[in-house]
Amino acid sequence: MKVGCIGLGDIAQKAYLPVLGVQPDVELHLQTRTPATLHRIADGLHLPAGRRHATLDALLGADLDAAFVHAPTAVHPEIVARLLEAGVPTYVDKPLAYELADSERLVALAEDRGVSLAVGFNRRHAPGYAQCAEHPRELIVMQKNRVGLPEAPRTMILDDFVHVVDTLRFLVPGPVDDVTVHGRVRDGLLHHVVLQLAGDGFTALGVMNRLSGSVEEILEVSGRDTKRQVLNLAETIDHKGQPTVRRRGDWVPVARQRGIEQAVLSFLDTVRAGKTLSARDALETHELCERVVRAVLESSGAA
Repeated sequence: MKVGCIGLGDIAQKAYLPVLGVQPDVELHLQTRTPATLHRIADGLHLPAGRRHATLDALLGADLDAAFVHAPTAVHPEIVARLLEAGVPTYVDKPLAYELADSERLVALAEDRGVSLAVGFNRRHAPGYAQCAEHPRELIVMQKNRVGLPEAPRTMILDDFVHVVDTLRFLVPGPVDDVTVHGRVRDGLLHHVVLQLAGDGFTALGVMNRLSGSVEEILEVSGRDTKRQVLNLAETIDHKGQPTVRRRGDWVPVARQRGIEQAVLSFLDTVRAGKTLSARDALETHELCERVVRAVLESSGAA
């Protein structure tokens, strides 16, 4: 099975290549426009010259069975479109694109060509978060905070807050009837944003503060007088009277704890089985993110 990895930045090196590089039936091919990076990483994986590609054209010439895209978001539309047009099942690190129109075009192209397109929302596969889907969820609260990183609203929301948006969509127990957005923009930079989703019997709240003084991710789901809390994807605390704490095992790989390994293997299994994955649900997350972007810009007078 020939699998291409496009873009060899931090996330590819830390999370995806350690999974792809040990699959026994995967013939891994790498592509980046930076020769030094290409050869350094390929050397570490003991890949021969024929699996090192300086251009996308060269990579496509390898007759791929699947591809993973970890290039910068700005070039996703061009790269993903080329792969889909070539009939290559494609997994792309979130988001599909910064602009909703580009995301819609890519999903439509995949459907028109009958080619799998998957978006890397790994938190749906993270053990702690997947277990929260089995818990009563009358109230869902998720925070994903940073230190000293205010950013342009569209970039921050599509590159980072998108994880919060998708996790809330994954966990809400029914149709969303009401969407509320609040944010603070100063000098064109988004400091914090709050998203509230509500429906029959539930409320979900997503928060991101880029000036919080802490790098943290906290998820809480509660209902029927019980609460489950997940701290930084690694520690789960069940509250029902006395709290019960479950921590990540010392030998559990980070990629598995964060759901990346499961997302990769699920995608590869689908390709092996000859099935077609749709990115239609992922597009709904992008549509909600666009709604958040517009609400934040309108409230700041920047729209």
